[in-house]
Amino acid sequence: MLNPQKLRPLFPALSREIAGQPAVYLDGPAGSQVPKQVIEAITNYYTQHNANHGGAFVTSRESDAVVDEARRACADLLGTNDSDCIVFGANMTTLTFALSRAIATRWQPGDEVLVTRLDHDANVSPWVRAATDRGATVQRVEINPSDCTLNLADFQRKLSKKTKFVALGCASNAVGTRNPFPEMIRAAHEVGAQVFLDAVHYAPHLLMDVTAWDCDFLCCSAYKFFGPHVGILYGRRELLTDLPAYKVRPCPETLPDRWMTGTQNFAAIAGVGAAIEYLASLGESGTRRVRLQQAFALIGNYEREIGAKLLAGLQAIPGLKVYGIVAPERSLERVATVSFTHDQYTPQEIAEFLGQPRSLGLSLIILPVEELTEDVGHLSKQLREIM
Repeated sequence: MLNPQKLRPLFPALSREIAGQPAVYLDGPAGSQVPKQVIEAITNYYTQHNANHGGAFVTSRESDAVVDEARRACADLLGTNDSDCIVFGANMTTLTFALSRAIATRWQPGDEVLVTRLDHDANVSPWVRAATDRGATVQRVEINPSDCTLNLADFQRKLSKKTKFVALGCASNAVGTRNPFPEMIRAAHEVGAQVFLDAVHYAPHLLMDVTAWDCDFLCCSAYKFFGPHVGILYGRRELLTDLPAYKVRPCPETLPDRWMTGTQNFAAIAGVGAAIEYLASLGESGTRRVRLQQAFALIGNYEREIGAKLLAGLQAIPGLKVYGIVAPERSLERVATVSFTHDQYTPQEIAEFLGQPRSLGLSLIILPVEELTEDVGHLSKQLREIM
């Protein structure tokens, strides 16, 4: 069983107090705080190994070894045995734009690209812009407004032999919906289309498995799972080798270097490896991949428990509407990310009010973690009083 009180001291940011109360950060869709291991790994890199890539001297070789180990850790997290297929970049958006430019060189007028209306725009605009540049047609998969899920019938209607590329989100950072992407990948491959997965909001909640999913590409961001701001791209070896990478001439043609043009943020990459080691430490025994499997089983159980309490508490507030899947029996179809509106207040008004530090009353940013985990119903009671 996951014990948040045991883990909380590992995160220095959570020792901060606001208006005399321990801070709690409920901003998961926009990022996470980092454990000591990540801070120490970044500091150690700068104090011991700071150098650029590919040098013959000691610190450069050490720096490359740090990056290689972080890449192996990412391979374990993503579920691939080929760590050369792991590419680091500034963030998911930047990596996706660069990849879209390369992939689009194979498109032509009459080809179709499929995106969805449930996705973060970082998994929409890069493909739309690339399709426009090449004269390809963009199709958009609609959603079911009642529960904010993808309309799979619409997906099947729009998927055809003309479809060359499908961009799918694994989980929505807005409403928490988990998409049935493994089945969608199989359908896309049946018509000869490649599939790109945006796993940014999936990665902190559920363990990825690019091999089992048989996706062509996947992108995620370490800042969502207790790491620094670094983007991570996976691609099939044959695709990353064959596609025309936009790079400078001195950059090698070998993987993964041909996709990592320019000086990377090596210190932050060291922090990525440390973040994955932190996650693996939540498991009990076995290889890093096995320990990650154990860790995410614990994380999933814990999130479903507190997520159910949060949904029940929010739904009890008069005038408040929760978007997405709310039925308890469908908890496996979502992650613990909740969006809501209130019929008397704008989202900006609610966010500003709840974000104000106060010694009396309640603010989401300063709610003691024991209250959140023991009884989210108390949260709904307090919200009803202030709304």
